[in-house]
Amino acid sequence: MIIRDMNEMKGTDRAVSDAQWTSYRMLLADDKMGFSFHITVLEAGSEHTFHYKNHFESVYCMKGKGSITDLATGETHEIKPGVMYGLNLHDKHTLRAEEELHMACCFNPPVTGKEVHLPDGSYAAAEDLEDAG
Repeated sequence: MIIRDMNEMKGTDRAVSDAQWTSYRMLLADDKMGFSFHITVLEAGSEHTFHYKNHFESVYCMKGKGSITDLATGETHEIKPGVMYGLNLHDKHTLRAEEELHMACCFNPPVTGKEVHLPDGSYAAAEDLEDAG
């Protein structure tokens, strides 16, 4: 059984920050669960374009208000507590946080914790990280 406290992750390598967001990596690939699980907090007023070409992601909003735009279709959806979105087509998207957003995120394949966003908003494939490591 794996037990982790997000509050104890602050200041560790499991609390990953980038431009206006922090992701607490609750489960990673080395936990051998078949997915990774993160709690991500996005700052109010921030905007982020992501394109997870090598991962599927599902996200559930626990707190805050914002929107997500599918960049292939231009369609925009409201994000608020209780709303989930699944990027089943590796959808390139822009996420906007009108208020601070608290999101629960699952990735498949699981991330290792060493990923950084590439210029196109994606993470490298796991095998590319292994080759670089």
